[in-house]
Amino acid sequence: MKQKIFFTVLILMLITAWGAFSGQGQASDKEGDQIGGQDFELERLDTSAFEKPRRPGAVFEHDDHNEMAELDDCAICHHVYEDGNLVADESSEDSSCSECHGLLPGPDNPVSLSNAFHKQCRDCHFDSGKGPVLCGQCHKKE
Repeated sequence: MKQKIFFTVLILMLITAWGAFSGQGQASDKEGDQIGGQDFELERLDTSAFEKPRRPGAVFEHDDHNEMAELDDCAICHHVYEDGNLVADESSEDSSCSECHGLLPGPDNPVSLSNAFHKQCRDCHFDSGKGPVLCGQCHKKE
């Protein structure tokens, strides 16, 4: 009997820990959400280019994020490449990511749309040691 109770409690603790660390079950895009202890009015990144996204669009608040990350140069995220080379001091801020990045990599752009989103956001978060990096921390269920 004690062994059965022990395993039941252990399983419940593992499920609770998984839910807490994966970001699943958190509120999505409601005013007053928190990321890293900061309050944001969240938006969802547009995923309309994907036929059947596996997860909802990542939640993100552009201006609050950039202020907190001290990003002043739009070209840091909204980059422009010509012939495979980064064009300094040029920004693609008036274009959507899907205008350059296709669903699949191709000769004009070797980085798929999904990889472009993930590389841009997740790599910066890893490099800075700040910001969400797990799937459920950005892709919150509605």
